[in-house]
Formats: sequence, C-alpha cells, structure tokens
Amino acid sequence: MKKKIILSEADIDRIIEMAWEDRTPFDAILSQFGISESETIELMRKNMKRSSFKMWRARVQGRATKHLKKSPMDEFAFKSRMQKPIALNKISKRK
Repeated sequence: MKKKIILSEADIDRIIEMAWEDRTPFDAILSQFGISESETIELMRKNMKRSSFKMWRARVQGRATKHLKKSPMDEFAFKSRMQKPIALNKISKRK
C-alpha cells in the first residue's frame, strides 16, 4: 500500500517549477518531496494546460539531465553548476 503524500499549493508550484527546469533531475524532486517520476508526471498533467503538458513531456522524455543515471552530473548535484549560490539573496533576508 502506497503512502498518500499531501502537498500544499506552494509545494505543487515548486515541484512544477523544478520539473519544468531542464537541469533538475526527477531524483531531486523525489528526495525533496517524496514523489516519484511517474507521480511528478501525473501532477504536471493535472496542474498544467494540456498543450503545456504535451510540450513539456515531449521535451523531457528521455532527456539525460532529468535522470541521474543517464546524466553526466555528480550524483548529488541537484542544481546546475552555472546557477549562482543564493547565500546573498536579498529577498530571503527580508522580514
């Protein structure tokens, strides 16, 4: 029996954002939110327009960067090496 995971609207938005990014592997979504690749695809299907989902699905299907086993990236590197660190992010320091 599979455990039902309850996600907030913010979690769903973040999962969609991560899945939409070409360099974020499905394994990163699994480790952060506990949902598999197939569950991510189903979430995308339910929360996107049909045309947007079809475009995304065609783009990521079989893409090496979306699967750690196929990807040339380090096993635990969930972000692009080109991405800037967020330590000096002014928005996160607002009160």
